[in-house]
Amino acid sequence: MIVKPDRASGLVEIHVAVLLFGLAGLFAKFLTLPAWCIVLGRTGFATMALSAVLVFGKRGRYPQGGKTIALFCLLGIILAIHWITFFHAIQISSVAVGLLAFSTFPVFITCLEPFWFNEKRRAIDWVTALLVLTGLGIIVYPSGFRGQVFSGVIWGTLAGFTFAILSLLNRKWVRDYPPVVIALYQNAVATLVLLPMLAMVDLHVDTRQIGLLVFLGVICTALSHALFIRGLRFVRAQLASVIACLEPVYGIAFAFFLLHEVPSTSTLAGGALIVITAVMATHRRAPV
Repeated sequence: MIVKPDRASGLVEIHVAVLLFGLAGLFAKFLTLPAWCIVLGRTGFATMALSAVLVFGKRGRYPQGGKTIALFCLLGIILAIHWITFFHAIQISSVAVGLLAFSTFPVFITCLEPFWFNEKRRAIDWVTALLVLTGLGIIVYPSGFRGQVFSGVIWGTLAGFTFAILSLLNRKWVRDYPPVVIALYQNAVATLVLLPMLAMVDLHVDTRQIGLLVFLGVICTALSHALFIRGLRFVRAQLASVIACLEPVYGIAFAFFLLHEVPSTSTLAGGALIVITAVMATHRRAPV
């Protein structure tokens, strides 16, 4: 089978973007900062990078009207909550546990869509939800329903739930506004919401940490989103969504080589069930 050059480049761009998404989780371990501070740095530097893209690139349509801007602000707040819960999950447990628990988001989307859009529920929705709960149970069972693994699963699942809400809300606006504009507003609002926290705590951030935050915000956030969006020009959204489900696989591989984190057998077994179920749920809901 011969793959067209444009489609091949699109596949490479999407895989690189998902690799960077997976790498982002490791910064919860690289940085000895509170989760909210990591998110502040990520969104702040991402905002600057995305602003530069819009200034020097093709300008798109911007939101207007009080109601629309208020809804965009809500999306930014949800984004901040999502990333805080995501990084906190990894900080208190492991990269594998946090990423795998977060990977429940496609199932949340599958289960929430019928309520959101007044669609009929199907039996497969309950099956996917049950499979994900089983996967989470396999991860948690050896350590019991307490301790770091259980806490990491709870926070990681909350990160998945908030990301599902964010995705459903974004679906409405992506038809009317360029994704880069949406990403800019969300990151900017998240930055403004978290910025006052700096005045409330005595926090020391050294040069190394600032460098890592720049890399997280510019490369793992702004660039990765730009690559993913660019790749969608040549690759179907369905295939891109399935590739995105590989994020925890890439993240766990990075954690193994860079942090020497070795997931337990139960984590791998439960994680495999979650990832397979996420791929199934994504495939079922994605347009052909």
